[in-house]
Amino acid sequence: MLQLTELIITPPQQLREQLNTRKTIRGKAALCRKLRPSLNDLHQPGQAAKLALRSLARRIQDLDAEITELDEQLDDLVARAAPRTTQLLGISTGHAGQLLVTAGQNIERLRSEAAFAALCGASPIPASSGRTIRHRLNYGGDRDANRSLHMIAVCRLPSAVCRLRYCPRTRAYAARRTKEGKTKREIIRCLKRYIAREAYHALQADLADLTVLHAPPRHAVSITCGAGFIGTHRRHTRRP
Repeated sequence: MLQLTELIITPPQQLREQLNTRKTIRGKAALCRKLRPSLNDLHQPGQAAKLALRSLARRIQDLDAEITELDEQLDDLVARAAPRTTQLLGISTGHAGQLLVTAGQNIERLRSEAAFAALCGASPIPASSGRTIRHRLNYGGDRDANRSLHMIAVCRLPSAVCRLRYCPRTRAYAARRTKEGKTKREIIRCLKRYIAREAYHALQADLADLTVLHAPPRHAVSITCGAGFIGTHRRHTRRP
């Protein structure tokens, strides 16, 4: 889509005006798919631009179809692996999948939810100075997991569910901390820490069930020996 956006700037003015009738890049891609370049006149810049634009637009359509197909498969896999985690407010399939990758199947290596928060880069870092007691953001840990926590808390996409937009308890908490003088960055840091705590307990339960489900079966093996007692020497008494 970025390539298409850059390529739309280069064709002749008539073609640019035709494509600029659509405001979004997806709308322009739909127009590009309808272009009919003359393959015999590709030496002309206009026809060559039409061919390149149509090629990119078709690639976007194919990748969209592939993404939709893979998302359906991923929804089923993540729902089976982490049913409790996906039920939490704001945690989509992509967020739950990323947290699963970050935690790993052996989540017992993390001693507590504080260790998981540190792994996600959501643990508070003391930054006090003098009489001022405060904490700052943690710039370490898994940044992909940290981004997932951030999106759960403050995602601004209209189609996404985020805590600050749809959770009354979270909105009340943010309003209370704002009155206490906390900045927006500090409130977001605290929210990410709380979300990490909820996600840790849900992941711990989900991965425990997953471990039991995929545990190898234990077979009871019984061995019957027909040679009598092995290792026992019998004393034979001679008869007269």
